[in-house]
Amino acid sequence: MTSDVPEWLEDIFEDPHDGHARLAVARLAREGLIGKGGFSLKSPAFKNGEELDPCFTADEEDAVAPPLEWTAPPAGAQELVLIVEDPDAPGAETACHWLVWGLRAQQGKLLEGETPPRVGKNSHQNSEWLLPNVPEGDTEHEYVFQLFALDTGVPLMPGASRVDLMIEMKDHVVAAAVLTAKYQAQENGEEWGSQWDDTDEMD
Repeated sequence: MTSDVPEWLEDIFEDPHDGHARLAVARLAREGLIGKGGFSLKSPAFKNGEELDPCFTADEEDAVAPPLEWTAPPAGAQELVLIVEDPDAPGAETACHWLVWGLRAQQGKLLEGETPPRVGKNSHQNSEWLLPNVPEGDTEHEYVFQLFALDTGVPLMPGASRVDLMIEMKDHVVAAAVLTAKYQAQENGEEWGSQWDDTDEMD
């Protein structure tokens, strides 16, 4: 374990490390908000901590984002935001795979491959699901799906950055839910490269 990961967050991860301390949930949530009021996130495609199917990754053609389902957030929530990050990616920041906001503050879901209402720029500066693409021979990577309930709406237009979104979310998170998945490169997988564009930090 590392002291950089908040104590209230350590138990969520199998092997907490520095990368987890840079996740959006570590920066925006606080003790008591994970699972508050029974708020939870799951996927019909994988259980928490299980492997992602290649059909959601760069190892398969026509891959799409996985389906997700969530329960109703606590009273007072006005909007839901989904951020998916890889704390095992190289670089000063986590790799951002998906930024989604504009989700209604109620029980809901995203179907497999569904286009969300508003999507921001991932670490490759594309407004879409960034397909997991672990370098061949690299260790298994973890993908952390973080769903936040906010007490306000997000005024950003589609295409906003992770930093811009997190600034709007700061001090407005009333509950959060976390779902993790793992993935390791398949044979003949294409390597990512080590450069990530989204290296700005929140003030």
